[in-house]
Amino acid sequence: MPSAETLSTGIDLIEIDRIRRCMDHPRFCSRILGVQEYEQLKARGFPVQSVAVSFCAKEAFSKAVSTGIRGFSLRDVELLRNPEGKPYFVLHNGALRVAREKGYRFDVSATHTKELACVMVVAYREKNA
Repeated sequence: MPSAETLSTGIDLIEIDRIRRCMDHPRFCSRILGVQEYEQLKARGFPVQSVAVSFCAKEAFSKAVSTGIRGFSLRDVELLRNPEGKPYFVLHNGALRVAREKGYRFDVSATHTKELACVMVVAYREKNA
């Protein structure tokens, strides 16, 4: 297995009530979530904690790549979950371009309580052992 060199990290923390208020606007989820991400969350009834985690992931990604939310849209960064529940990114358009230019791969960790959602992103490059 190749070793990896950590290059950057990003973290974001958000109050879930803030996302709950945003979700009062009918188009909020469709404006921030990518297609697959939207479908995964829709199938689960759009739990506010999970929507908050998805939003945090986009912010944490932007910090890990050191661009802020520039050069890509929020929908370009999809936070999906594998069958065991582990989060991972699927990147599109501008976000994919930024990741490729930097040669980054990502590891994502997400958590939430009733009040807060938090995501940590580690950007790394694989290197030969």
